[in-house]
Amino acid sequence: MQYLQKKNLMSLLVVGTVAFDAIETPFGKTDKITGGSGNYICHSAGHFTHNMQLVSVVGDDFDKQELKYLQSIGTDIEGIQIKEGEKSFFWSGRYHMDLNRRDTLVTDLNVLADFNPVLPDSYKTAEFLILGNIDPTLQAKVIAQMQERPKLIAMDTMNFWMDIALEPLKAVLKMVDLLVVNEEEARQLTNEYSLVKAAAKIREMGPKFLIIKKGEHGALLFHGNRVFFAPALPLEDVFDPTGAGDTFAGGFMGFLAKTKDLSFENMKRAVIYGSAMASFCVEKFGPQRLKDVTQEEIEERVQVFIELVDFDIILK
Repeated sequence: MQYLQKKNLMSLLVVGTVAFDAIETPFGKTDKITGGSGNYICHSAGHFTHNMQLVSVVGDDFDKQELKYLQSIGTDIEGIQIKEGEKSFFWSGRYHMDLNRRDTLVTDLNVLADFNPVLPDSYKTAEFLILGNIDPTLQAKVIAQMQERPKLIAMDTMNFWMDIALEPLKAVLKMVDLLVVNEEEARQLTNEYSLVKAAAKIREMGPKFLIIKKGEHGALLFHGNRVFFAPALPLEDVFDPTGAGDTFAGGFMGFLAKTKDLSFENMKRAVIYGSAMASFCVEKFGPQRLKDVTQEEIEERVQVFIELVDFDIILK
């Protein structure tokens, strides 16, 4: 990977988990490998910006070489709390044949159980902020610590927080510019089956922009009365969908931090780059493919996405 100079890039603050996963799919299984939303976001965004800051928590069992790797791709890890004598967050799951459904086998919160995100002073003026899928009260705490409002605040969430922390979640939605959810989550949040109606309701809750992920069927970007659809790429090899959504978010935010352009047209480009990064993520277990992928491969993959939706119609 060819890295970019920090002085020309806007800083991207990432708040999310750095963890261990153990994954089983119809195509194989792993022992403990690194995972977590913050981890995947940085692995993906690091292909676009070399100016990232990560806030998370791990135990003293976490692989120090993995932390060094994060540093090597431009991640400041001062914001990662390392809890001596404690264990890192661990999740284990088994995917069904269609890879859309999974069963959680083990969830050990460990250090995440009492995680209190604290921003180092140097993080408090970041231009871009992405809040991974954590407790909405913690997401609000992070925003409250910012000295200047970022140019763009994005957040992820899930059904679990809608079930047990709906009011805190709604409070955070008023503070952010962009929400990233899947179609099931969008419907639960709004009690609307139509994604167009759901999108309108969510934007009334606060976010000006909304991305609805549709898994193997692509993603939708909403802003005002405008909608953009990015298809998913048919792939020969799909081994592990874990982290694909976070990888998408990382590619999306990394591209915006690189280009410094928040227009709807550029967000459309960011969705394509995010989709391209997610398509690499699923090709191997964990974040390994994100470590291996080259800039040339990314540009080639983006071109394939463009060709999927690029056509001419001659009306007679």
